[in-house]
Amino acid sequence: MSLPRRALVAAAGALAAALALTGCGGSATGAAGPAPAKGSTAPNGTVVNLSPNQNRVTTPKVDAIAALVPEEIRKKGTLAVVGSVGSTPPLGFYADDDKTIIGVEPDLASLIGDVLGLKVAYDTVSWENIFVGLDSGKYDVGVSNITVTEERKEKYDFATYRLDVLGFEAKKGSGLKVTGPKDLAGRSVGVATGTNQEKLLISWSEENVRNGLKPIDIKYFQGTEYYLALASGRIEAYSGPNPSLAFHAVQTGETEVVGTYSGGGADVLGKIAATTRKDNGLVRALNGAIDEVIANGTYGQVLKRWGLDGEAVRKSEINPPGLPKPKP
Repeated sequence: MSLPRRALVAAAGALAAALALTGCGGSATGAAGPAPAKGSTAPNGTVVNLSPNQNRVTTPKVDAIAALVPEEIRKKGTLAVVGSVGSTPPLGFYADDDKTIIGVEPDLASLIGDVLGLKVAYDTVSWENIFVGLDSGKYDVGVSNITVTEERKEKYDFATYRLDVLGFEAKKGSGLKVTGPKDLAGRSVGVATGTNQEKLLISWSEENVRNGLKPIDIKYFQGTEYYLALASGRIEAYSGPNPSLAFHAVQTGETEVVGTYSGGGADVLGKIAATTRKDNGLVRALNGAIDEVIANGTYGQVLKRWGLDGEAVRKSEINPPGLPKPKP
């Protein structure tokens, strides 16, 4: 991560301060203020532990499911999991010690490892290197808010574990409401490159032009850069994973989620999945492990602890319909 102090961008107080200093709300008194040293509040009111001492939810090994793991991985005794650490809770981020990786994604990876009787070796890389590492066999599975898409299904197998909800964040009181393409016609909207939300904005912009409306002025940001752009008015909205945007809005008190949309597009319910190289034999074990933690309640405990109760799935699916391929 390029920022000099990783926890500074992860801590909710720092996010609030960044917006206040750039004029969002006019003063620091309009922001949420520094978060408690050991926690913060998720959108569902849950107090989130930001310290390295996570006391993660655990679950017993299930021999029948562990037997589904390919022999090579069983012999190794570890499950090599890769993720991409973002800048805000509750997905994957750094604790307030600047080095411990915490969040819903590592928690769920840990549960999967428990069921399979494997030690989880969790590594973090940039987004694009998740797939490079899976392709090369360096990593067994990606657990990093990865959306199922038809294009990705050509190279990877998926075991779903959460709904994929995209969000649109804007300054509080902006009056903006986003339900579809026309709401963003002619507006400046930030997004991270290489993401499904980027694909969505591009398709919406093209649809607007076909309908005689102005295109969306898409601007690109990585990490927390968009906070300052949104606060200063350089962009009118930002599109990203709804869990992160909703959490950020609660911390600052200066922004709000002004719309949500399925990560699978208009015709498909978007789903987030554990991702593994196609036909390597691991997906059935991942699917079984996820179904086990859903059934025994530990899955629900993890989602609630990070404020993501509303994005739970009732069962894990292998390779369900995903975001359609872009039209030629």
